[in-house]
Amino acid sequence: MNQNNATNKIATQVGDREIVIIRVFNAPRDLVFAAWTKEEQLSKWWGPRGFTSTFQKFDLKPGGTWQFIMHGPDGVDYPNTNVFVEIVNFERIVFKHAVFPHFLATATFEDLVGKTKLTYRTFFEESAAVFDKVKTYAVPGAEQTMDRLEEHLASLT
Repeated sequence: MNQNNATNKIATQVGDREIVIIRVFNAPRDLVFAAWTKEEQLSKWWGPRGFTSTFQKFDLKPGGTWQFIMHGPDGVDYPNTNVFVEIVNFERIVFKHAVFPHFLATATFEDLVGKTKLTYRTFFEESAAVFDKVKTYAVPGAEQTMDRLEEHLASLT
């Protein structure tokens, strides 16, 4: 586990098939939740550093589809399809990544009196051997995505 209390980067944990990132953002929970649930905001920060996203479909409801293309800085396009499993306003978002690598993602939002603790958990359905390869890019990619969220939130406040 990495720990750095000088910033909002509280911890990153990597298990056999799971990545857990915990951050504290200097923004109220409703603002952080909106950054995840408003298409016009999410499209600005989702993805690793240097990536952009083109959203094709964003149907935020259980069973709804979130389909987009991440455009890599090297010009490679990465089609993504997620299916929302659960949305609890201001508390939790759960979605299933329906293309390789397959994972179930859960984002929980905890109110810390004007700040927000976000726990972003991804459980990979692939084998542990496949996850060993996937985590080499999934861990830094997820951390960079959370960095971009922090930058986005700072631009709003």
